Amino acid sequence: MVSDTFLIASETWGLKGIPNNPTAWLYTVAKNKAKDLFKHNKIFEEKVKPLLSNQQETSEELNFSEQNITDSQLQMLFSVCNPIISTEAQITLALRVLCGFGIEEIASAFLSNKETINKRLLRAKEKLRKNNVDLVFPTPEELPERLDNVCSIIYLLFNEGYYTSTSGNTINKELCVEAIRLTYFLLENKQTNQPKTNALMALLCFHSSRFEARLNSTGEVILFDNQDRTLWNYELISKGSYYLSLSMEVPASKFQLEASISFLHLQDENTPNKWNTILQLYNHLLQLEYSPIVALNRTYSLAKVKGNDVAIKEALKINLFTNHLYHVLLAELYLPLDKEKQIEHLNKALELAKTEQERRVILDKIKLDKKRIG
Repeated sequence: MVSDTFLIASETWGLKGIPNNPTAWLYTVAKNKAKDLFKHNKIFEEKVKPLLSNQQETSEELNFSEQNITDSQLQMLFSVCNPIISTEAQITLALRVLCGFGIEEIASAFLSNKETINKRLLRAKEKLRKNNVDLVFPTPEELPERLDNVCSIIYLLFNEGYYTSTSGNTINKELCVEAIRLTYFLLENKQTNQPKTNALMALLCFHSSRFEARLNSTGEVILFDNQDRTLWNYELISKGSYYLSLSMEVPASKFQLEASISFLHLQDENTPNKWNTILQLYNHLLQLEYSPIVALNRTYSLAKVKGNDVAIKEALKINLFTNHLYHVLLAELYLPLDKEKQIEHLNKALELAKTEQERRVILDKIKLDKKRIG
């Protein structure tokens, strides 16, 4: 029914133009197709139709207001984040069903493989089916546990847009905007307007503020230290600072810590104790929830505070050998110490890079460093 609905949309909208309310149009067509199917279904005739006989007139009028659609989206997110399935399964299912992620994208987000993700999805769907899970907003008692995973889903959605590996562009702004929009909905809801959601919004604002400075005219990534700060969006940085001020809580959430780190990265190099503070925040974040990516990011601040030798020793302990960013960072750390090691890791990063833009950046660094050595 969904496929048929979108097929009709592609045919009709191409001739008549996009309707004023595309969402309502799709819901209406899908609803009518469902009704047609039920009319020919014996179960509908014998069991469902009698129950609906007194509601036929009202059932024709559905509420397609922006507010109702917003509530429905939040309801779907929270209903999928049901504790009867594991946290990993909740996030995987939401990314697949609600966010439209492919299996490879989800595997990349979890640093896993497609086979594991497929099995996780199958088990999660089966368990939800057996338990007849309803799509309802959680009770106040259930909310805190589910909100953490909803925020994680939104952040992964943003990250896929910010570091997209599935399109010709290095940045997929549509995914980033969608993540910000969903976070805004959380802040508009009294039950979910909490310090951690404000911290998530702050983090997304800080990252988004550098959109225009991250890429050059040919679409290649410009590393943070080389970005033109005049291209940063200081209005977004200001908004991020505002949301960060609303996020302070004890104990700190992981998003509060990440937002604080991102805020400090945006400050001038002469900011007192900048890198010491960032390192302490990373240490706290790893104690709260270990992640190899967070551990990798920590090594850069460790190099700033204690030197490249110490940072390299820590980096070599992290199990991210199949991640191209791991080798890019190691190459950066080896730059002043061992030119051959640096080139070795750049070559490995080139082998593992997923997009053409990433490969071009790495190739440029290899060419530049070979000239220096030569």
